[in-house]
Order: sequence, then structure tokens, then C-alpha cells
Amino acid sequence: MSEPDGRPGPGGPPYQYPQWQPPVPPKRTSPAAVVLIVGSVGVVILMVLAFVAWGYPGFLREPDGRGDVAPGRWPAMSATVVTPTPTAPSTPVTLPGGRAPMPKRTKPLADPVTCAFTPDSTSPAPKKAALPPDGPAPSTGTAGVRLATTAGDLGLTLDRALAPCTVVNFLSLAKQGFYDGTSCHRLSVATGLQMLQCGDPVGDGTGGPGYTIRDELFPELTYGRGVVAMAKTSAPDSGGSQFFLIFGETTIPPEYTVFGSIDDAGLEILDRVARGGIDRSKPAIGDGSGPPNTPVTFTRVS
Repeated sequence: MSEPDGRPGPGGPPYQYPQWQPPVPPKRTSPAAVVLIVGSVGVVILMVLAFVAWGYPGFLREPDGRGDVAPGRWPAMSATVVTPTPTAPSTPVTLPGGRAPMPKRTKPLADPVTCAFTPDSTSPAPKKAALPPDGPAPSTGTAGVRLATTAGDLGLTLDRALAPCTVVNFLSLAKQGFYDGTSCHRLSVATGLQMLQCGDPVGDGTGGPGYTIRDELFPELTYGRGVVAMAKTSAPDSGGSQFFLIFGETTIPPEYTVFGSIDDAGLEILDRVARGGIDRSKPAIGDGSGPPNTPVTFTRVS
């Protein structure tokens, strides 16, 4: 009996094995063939190494910076940091021209009003000023102030009907010479915030006179070209000496006290400062604003 494939089945005759043949000795490879084989293998190895070295950045060379390598995948390269040269903005600054209407209180303040100023030991005050006098202050009339600066003179008209205690504060600081020698540290030319911020004795936005003043806000507050307003932190009643001069479009919430306006000559100077751009070689604020390329330092405020 046999299996379907022709092999003997169980109980059949034993398997038949092929007859033994003597082994055939292997052919000897000639020396020329050996050299050819070894040379071919060497060429293949060199080609593989060249492909690996050039085709995979980070193995034998650094990435070429084309963006085709995942961030952080390769060790960082050492690089020389080049400080950018101060330049004008890459796109021209668009300014509205003319001037915006000044805000007005629908309901006038009592006349006089009572002012109060609070000592503040938390903010740097390298040029500490005496507190303005507490007590009654008129809420009608205006006061003229001239800001003599290294960029030109700016004239301000302070309006007591808008913010009587803020006007008292500004005039007190000016009389003490607090602003003399200080610089405007922050220029913003971005749409929605076009202004120059000044009045910080530290020069980085952290300083003040050593006390705070109350906010003088009202629902009808608006901001636009030609307006002067007080700067402050996010906390209420945290203003002191810093203020900002608006030369363009500014859309901010009504949380900053408006206390005066800028004359036409002053606006022309601010326009030149704005078109000069931001000094990118100095530390920025983080929102695109920073020190102006055209320095604005107060030589005298009177």
C-alpha cells in the first residue's frame, strides 16, 4: 500500500535512499575575482555612508534649517546672536490725521471735589515726590502745560471738568520737577493702540511717584487722536505719574482717566516719533510696543 504521493505506506517496504556519491570539491576562486568582489563591497559601503551622511541631518551634519526636521528632534546648534539694528517699521504707520472729539461728562461734577492721594511703597520710586495736597479742588476751567522734550515741545491743555484730582496731581509733579529728565519708554503703533507712554522715573513702566491717585472715570469716556490719559496697572486707583499721549486710533475700555488734550504742534511731533518706529534692539513690552527709535526725554515741564 502506498500513500497518495507514491511513498510506501505503513507496513510497506522501507524507504529507498539515493545511492551515495563522493563529494565534489569546491571550485577555487581566482585572486582577480577576490579583488573584484572586495572592491565592489567597498564601493557599496562608501555609497551607503555617503547617503547616510548627507541624507539624514543630525547624524554627521546639522539640520540645514529648511523646516523639514521636526522641532527639537536634533540637538540645538550653537549660534551667534546678532543684535538687530534699529529700523523703521516694515510697513508705513497709518495715522488718522485731524483730531478726535474730546469726551464730555453728561453729568458735571460737583464744584469743588475732594481729592485724596495714597502713599504706595510697592512700586519703585527712585524719584519720590511729595504728595499733592488733599482736600477741595475746582472741577471747572483748564490749565496749560508745556512739555519741552528732546524731540520738540508739546503743548497740553488739562481739563479740570474731566478729572480735577488728576489735574491737581499732574501740576504738582510738574511744579516739583518730577518729570524733568525722564523719558517716554513705550511707543505703540499697532492698530487699536497708537500712543506714546511717558512719566516713569524708572524708564521701564514699573515706576511711579511713591503714591497712587484715584481713577476719575465716567461712562462716556472715549479715546482718540489728541487725548491725554493716565496709565495704570490692571488694579483700580493705581495711577501715579505715568500717562500716555494718543496720536492715532486707540480702542481700549473706559478704564483710563482722560485729563487733557494735545495741541497741533505736539501731534506733529508725535507723528514723527511714530513714523520713526520702535527700537527693536531694546527690550520690548511683549505686545509689539517698545522704546521709540526717536528718543523723547523731558527737559522741562512747566
